[in-house]
Amino acid sequence: MFFKLCFKSVSLLATIGLLSPTAYASVHDNKRDEFVDVATLMPTALFDIRYFGNNNFVGVPVDGYEAAKCFLHKTAAKALQQAHKQAQQAGYNFKIYDCYRPQRAVDHFVRWVNDENDTKTKAAYYPNLGKDQLLGGYIAAKSGHSRGSTIDLTLTDPQGQALNMGSLFDMFDTISNTDDPRITEEQKANRYKLKNIMMAAGFSPYSMEWWHFTYKPQAYPDTYFNFVVK
Repeated sequence: MFFKLCFKSVSLLATIGLLSPTAYASVHDNKRDEFVDVATLMPTALFDIRYFGNNNFVGVPVDGYEAAKCFLHKTAAKALQQAHKQAQQAGYNFKIYDCYRPQRAVDHFVRWVNDENDTKTKAAYYPNLGKDQLLGGYIAAKSGHSRGSTIDLTLTDPQGQALNMGSLFDMFDTISNTDDPRITEEQKANRYKLKNIMMAAGFSPYSMEWWHFTYKPQAYPDTYFNFVVK
């Protein structure tokens, strides 16, 4: 999961309700019909949409997720379909964790990170960091996912077992960096299998998170959408 660095003061204002989501995000929902339900293009892919349920770093369903669906802008969705074909040809499948993310979900993340009393997911997702260290590099008031061209995913074997990537999805730690020296050669090779497949289809990797890829060029690089996933 990748969050662009932004001003912490803006995040805090939004969290305490002094700044509305649309005041700091360029939110336009009139392009909703340009987004595609990825499952319609890739019916054999696996979907584990984490923010629809409790199995995520917040520990509860996230605002804006009313269905376990993956939406992407049609240009990114078509490229992902090609990447999936390449993965299948190599004997793998995709397991998808997150796609388009509404701005209201990002707002939920910011509220969570500013709640110092809620640490129930610390051991699983940020064991080596305090919550105050998550703002900025990991969690901010705007996310590239809200533009509709970014996806979080992994590879699985034919039986649906996720490959060993060396860290959990959404692990806030440098071990999630694609080239972190602590991972094994097998784990690094698995990360590069995913990276190479995605890059061949036009997606750019994010070095801090092995699971995170953005299709380039983005259809709306300066827009943050807010329609609900349903």
